[in-house]
Amino acid sequence: MGVSTSAPDHGVAVVTVDFPPVNALPVHGWYDLADAVRTAGRDPAVRCVLLTAAGRGFNAGVDIKELQRDTATGGHGALLGANGGCAEAFAAVYDCAVPVVAAVQGFCLGGGIGLVGNADAIVASEDATFGLPELDRGALGAATHLARLVPQHLMRALYFTSRTATAHELHAHGSVWRVVPRGELPDAAMELAREIARKDGYLLRLAKAALNGIDPVDVRRSYRFEQGFTFEANLSGVADRVRDAFGASGKEARS
Repeated sequence: MGVSTSAPDHGVAVVTVDFPPVNALPVHGWYDLADAVRTAGRDPAVRCVLLTAAGRGFNAGVDIKELQRDTATGGHGALLGANGGCAEAFAAVYDCAVPVVAAVQGFCLGGGIGLVGNADAIVASEDATFGLPELDRGALGAATHLARLVPQHLMRALYFTSRTATAHELHAHGSVWRVVPRGELPDAAMELAREIARKDGYLLRLAKAALNGIDPVDVRRSYRFEQGFTFEANLSGVADRVRDAFGASGKEARS
């Protein structure tokens, strides 16, 4: 359990996230992920990073239970940690010195959107869904990254309704490279990573820096602006109220 790195192929580093049961990452998980991606990108032998996840879904965002335990005692340490950790992990993917390919299966929600929205390419399984259920969970953020996956008005509709988009829908918008059966996802994602890794390593790093330099949106500044409203929602008490209602509805559904 946790974040691990492997090198199954020349020039490709695979960073795998594994936080059962749904890959909702605790504070330390976000920082561990950021460190793993940065370390892989600094390795001169690596030309592409493949970001993967174990289990039934790619990412379910932050660990809400960790936030609830902290706020129940009147603290904000977990909130500050989660916001800082997410910002670090998203930035690590975006600023990684080499291209990052995300292999997405099942659900990709909340913080997962921040990761794939900052990746350079996405390969998804047919059952993959993408969305920001933030308004249902007392949170805000990552609209910056969802806007990199879908057009502006669709992003707003998805954000306000907490609905998800399918891998095929994102493929139609050009933000997903390939959609494959779930069992073929590892090979399909590795195939793209290998193709990228066959390029000259020095030139790839220049290309990544050049593309980031002409990006029309400063993703770091934009996301941090969003996070200010997350703090406001928590300080006002509305975040706790919505999170508690979400938790209660989940318990009713399981009873």
